[in-house]
Parts: sequence; C-alpha cells; structure tokens
Amino acid sequence: MSKHNPKALPIIGWREWVSLPALGVPKIKAKIDTGARSSSLHAYDVKVFERDGQSYVRFEVHPIQRSKRETIVVEAPVLEFRKVRSSSGHAHRRPVIVTMVEALGQSWPIELTLANRDAMGFRMLLGREAVRGRMLVDALKSYYGGQPNADQRKAKVRTIKKRKKKAPLESDSRREKNE
Repeated sequence: MSKHNPKALPIIGWREWVSLPALGVPKIKAKIDTGARSSSLHAYDVKVFERDGQSYVRFEVHPIQRSKRETIVVEAPVLEFRKVRSSSGHAHRRPVIVTMVEALGQSWPIELTLANRDAMGFRMLLGREAVRGRMLVDALKSYYGGQPNADQRKAKVRTIKKRKKKAPLESDSRREKNE
C-alpha cells in the first residue's frame, strides 16, 4: 500500500459495514465521508469521569441503524476534547477516543469523536483522516466488503447484551461520600 501508487490501495464504497472490536461493536453501518475530517460515532448518555488520574468516558451505542432496542455500554480513555463543527455550522466540544476499526479485511487505529447522531442517517461516519493513504473511495458504489445477510445481522444483535443496570461512575461514588 503506497501513498504514491493509488492502484495499490483497496477501494471502499461510500458506505460500508465496519466493526469496532475493542468497543464491542461487531457490525455498524458507516458512511465514508471525505467531506468530514474526523470520524464520528453515535453515542448517548455520555459521562466523563476520572480513573487513576486519566479522563475516561462512559457512553452507550445503538449499533443498528433506525433501532434503539440494542444497547452497548462502552468505557474508553479520552484522548482529548475537540471542537467540531457540525454540517449545520454549529461548533460543539466533543470527547475523542482512539479505537481500532476493521473494514475490508484490514484493521487500523482511528480517532472517533462521540456525538448524538440520532437524527442522522448513519450511526457512524468514517472521515477522510481515517481512510487517507489507506483506501480509495468509490462514491458510486457501496459495500465492497460485503453485507451481512439478515440472519447474520440478527445473530450479531442477539450477542449484544441489553444493559441491566448502570454501574455508578467513580466520580458519582466520590460525590456520594462527600455529601
């Protein structure tokens, strides 16, 4: 894979099924968005807390587009907080995490901003920084990596455990001790 030889780069469609194994997300449909610098993941109930002097974030993900039935609870270290301008022009301060993404048989680390994408068509955007020098984007086609059939998608969803009860954050337990 050479940055100087485009023919050596794999081709990715404008939308693909990807996985985020370190976050426990087996499959999520992502829009490959070269107009967006950074990648973004749909996250809600986002809580930032401290652990051993490091900022962490706990959040929830609905991995299946147009469905809120399945929930994955994730904790990850915060890389930084970044001001990101949305497509509507509004700037928001978002936590950024680093995780591995798998697509087209490849795996590599990406930075993900966390944002509520309920109103958006895709639960994840894979921005240009994530694919730069790794893949060429075909804006006319989708799913070069294939699509899970309905049975595979249902089987994957069944493996995701529904959240029973939220564990208290460390910062919550410290606050309770001080009250």
